[in-house]
Amino acid sequence: MNTKKAALAATLALALASACPAAPQTAGFDGKRAWADVKYQVDLGPRTIGSVAHQRLVDWLLVSLKREGWSASVEESVHGRAKIRNVVGKRGRGTPWIILGAHFDSRFIADHDPDPAKRNQPVPGANDGASGVAVLLELARVLPKDLEKQIWLVFLDAEDNGDIPGWDWILGSRAFAARLEGKPDAVVIVDMIGDADLNILREGYSDPGLTDEIWKTAARLGFRQFIDRPGYDIIDDHVPFLQKGLRAVDIIDFDYPYWHTTADTPDKVSAESLRAVGETLRVWLVGR
Repeated sequence: MNTKKAALAATLALALASACPAAPQTAGFDGKRAWADVKYQVDLGPRTIGSVAHQRLVDWLLVSLKREGWSASVEESVHGRAKIRNVVGKRGRGTPWIILGAHFDSRFIADHDPDPAKRNQPVPGANDGASGVAVLLELARVLPKDLEKQIWLVFLDAEDNGDIPGWDWILGSRAFAARLEGKPDAVVIVDMIGDADLNILREGYSDPGLTDEIWKTAARLGFRQFIDRPGYDIIDDHVPFLQKGLRAVDIIDFDYPYWHTTADTPDKVSAESLRAVGETLRVWLVGR
């Protein structure tokens, strides 16, 4: 082969190597698709316990999980006359066993609304509820089916009605943790992670080692939304798992000006914020 032909062959080989990677690549987290899931949930209406929108969301979660090859079921419990419905998706077996959770209910009343006339209206719950659900659903789509881990995606009910007569916070996660058998290696809760101005500090009750793992993954990926300094101590869905002696972390940005107001709508939620959290968790789970 002459020099010109050899150079051409080398150039062609290099181009083919660049165009055809040696190993298939895992699909990344799609923030725009997750944002569309936020909007879908809000378009259903407030997902308050006992409402038609709440039932439709449960049905949608079951269908969505099964479509992506996850087993899916509903775990029911009762609070007074209300039925609490946690939706659980499972894939894989053995260890490590990791639970990812997010609450899907929305609050009965917008008691923090600046307009007193709106404080008895329900909260739309775009960031406070729908954002975490959207992250879990997109992970259900993009996580490899042959991932050598046991993963549970748990959509928790009845988180958001504390300080309302007859109700309390984190009822769904309390019920789920109470009946949980075995010891998962990690529990990760995502809540209020869609804020366009996303700043996720280290939540005070969360397991420090598990927090380190996730925050280091975010730093390696260049996601500045994860900030390595202490934040609030928050009663959220991770607490019942901590009380069982499990490693649990709450990924949350609690500095959200539309919290428990009628302005918690999809326009306050960013696809890039959803991607920062979702891609960090995807890489942390997949290990690359």
